[in-house]
Amino acid sequence: MSLKPLFQNIIVAVNGADSSIEAAKYGILVSKFYKCAMTAVYVVDSATLKQLTLSKYFVPDEFEEYVNNLSSDGKRYLEYVSELGKAKGIQVETVLRTGAVWTEIIAAATEKKANLILLGAPSTGREISKTPIEGRHAVAVSNQEIIANAPCSVLVVREQMIDQLYKMA
Repeated sequence: MSLKPLFQNIIVAVNGADSSIEAAKYGILVSKFYKCAMTAVYVVDSATLKQLTLSKYFVPDEFEEYVNNLSSDGKRYLEYVSELGKAKGIQVETVLRTGAVWTEIIAAATEKKANLILLGAPSTGREISKTPIEGRHAVAVSNQEIIANAPCSVLVVREQMIDQLYKMA
């Protein structure tokens, strides 16, 4: 019986935070060393935006503007991750999705038959914006849901020297 490689397909959740870009760099290194496919996924969090509209934090007309702005941001972040991959000889597939972050990341992992999901470690400060919804941090809640419901292993990237490792690779 032959063993299959530990990782064949990895998903990296990209949200624009520094920690998600660090997770992407980590994913590029994993992809390079394990010779596996990598997909970077950015999710336009329309679920939270709908909640904010229903809660009257902003008017429905603003919903489309926010979705469009977040989609533009997502495309920029995904292009950046793709360029990081190219710099290391790795082709990174990029996917822009819309919906609830954790359900879309899990759906992408299921569709790609991922062996691993990489998440950036949430930090304090400006990286995580506190949403008015029940006063919880949206990114931290999404990460918890991904960890609890993922069809594969999940790794929260906390590598202190990822920039140096990425540059050396």
